[in-house]
Amino acid sequence: MSEAQAVHQGTEQHTASELTAFQRNILTILAKEPLYGLAIKAELEAYYNNEVNHGRLYPNLDELVSEGFVEKSKLDKRTNQYELTDKGYELLLGELNWQFSKLVTDEERAGDLQTLIS
Repeated sequence: MSEAQAVHQGTEQHTASELTAFQRNILTILAKEPLYGLAIKAELEAYYNNEVNHGRLYPNLDELVSEGFVEKSKLDKRTNQYELTDKGYELLLGELNWQFSKLVTDEERAGDLQTLIS
């Protein structure tokens, strides 16, 4: 495990590899902007091209909140908003760093990533 993958909280160490792909996708969606649960659900359904059940989404959101990767707040009496924390952002950044270190093997591949970023 690279240091870039690790997020330190006290003596605990969390890595993106400890999260499910579904949880990492939630963090990625929240990297753009804070969203309420049904908006996250819609983004995931568009990505997976399949229905995402509430029974799958909300326990995963709750776990991400308890781990400190996501912050939960009230929008109104019935609606919660979820926002990526700095810890969640650092986890995603570390994961991208690790992926890029494996993917970029020459100048051509580096150029492909520059094109994506642009």
